[in-house]
Amino acid sequence: MSQKSQRIAAVTGNEAVAEALRQSNPDVCAAYPITPQTDLMQRFASFANNGKVKTEMILVESEHSAMSACIGAAAAGGRVVTATSGPGLALMWEMLFVASGMRLPIIMPVVNRSLSAPLNIHGDHSDAMGARDSGWIQLWSENAQEAYDNVIQAFRIAEHMDVRLPVMVCLDGFIISHSIERIEYLDDDTVKNFVREYKELLPLLNINKPLSYGPLILPDYYHEYKRAQHDVMAKVPKIVQEVAEDFEKASGRKYGLFESYRLEDAEIAIVVLNSAAGTTKDVIDEFRDRGIKAGLLKPRLFRPFPYVEIGEALKHLKAVCVLDRADSFGAYGPMFTEIAASLYPYKEKPLLINKIYGLGGRDYMPSQAELVLNELVDILNTGRVKTFKEYIGVRE
Repeated sequence: MSQKSQRIAAVTGNEAVAEALRQSNPDVCAAYPITPQTDLMQRFASFANNGKVKTEMILVESEHSAMSACIGAAAAGGRVVTATSGPGLALMWEMLFVASGMRLPIIMPVVNRSLSAPLNIHGDHSDAMGARDSGWIQLWSENAQEAYDNVIQAFRIAEHMDVRLPVMVCLDGFIISHSIERIEYLDDDTVKNFVREYKELLPLLNINKPLSYGPLILPDYYHEYKRAQHDVMAKVPKIVQEVAEDFEKASGRKYGLFESYRLEDAEIAIVVLNSAAGTTKDVIDEFRDRGIKAGLLKPRLFRPFPYVEIGEALKHLKAVCVLDRADSFGAYGPMFTEIAASLYPYKEKPLLINKIYGLGGRDYMPSQAELVLNELVDILNTGRVKTFKEYIGVRE
């Protein structure tokens, strides 16, 4: 697929994702409004209302109902999308497992938002981290461009005949969803050719071949069913990379399982998801100018987690800080435990520390990245860790 001219626009993350959904032309969309996702689905619904997309919009009374309707439509044989945030994702909890267990390739942008209590409508990663073990593929996005690109690639990943699993595309609430950025849109034909025509797999509406979805399975087969689901997830990283290679040919933009920034010769590094990565890169450049070999790793594919590849990328470092925008209360942050597991097999590995930052939309500032990197320099020089887990940016 050859690279074509691209349309440049100044839009918000929500607008960019809505455009990606329009260009992919799903058959059915069932969604419910919730801040900060509401604007995304409102824009997509206007596309449907104005005839710019041939999508059947379904009015529902909750996010639980939205996912239920999506499950029914996908099982019937349609290309299906929805979107949500924070408490909306939490209300879908039961149905998330149904969607993945039935192997339904539903696409769902998740505009990351905190969870109550107390009530907070701003962005952190508590929602998607809480759903990380629901059997959904998770792609994470640093900015609006990545969110747009990830949504387009998500269709090819989810609908691959060796996968057939639902995909969440995560983008930070307000920080990405409501901020205006420069976006390079692919033209409609390029996206149409990239996502391809939807191929049904065992649709319920095929009356010549009756099927049963989600039957009762007792202990004699449930264990084997879940093992099969695990085996399918193991195939996903290879498919993600193959789709990314095709997308690079169409767009000129390169993606992988993660992004490494000045990491190859680094001695210390920060691991961080989504929008905070951009701020961190600027501070890493400042440290490099001072002769300090700092780097960054930004995961893109969080589920399934690419343990081997990330372990190989980090094993040569001396000290690493994992920044989590969510907490697992009574334990380390959720991403910290994954990074620690990826490095566990190596005899020689970096010292690890964990920082919790930016909960409930608290700004992540360059000074916080500088604080973390200075602590890593101190660990590099002394070989000692003072605190393995700590909240940063906290008011005293």
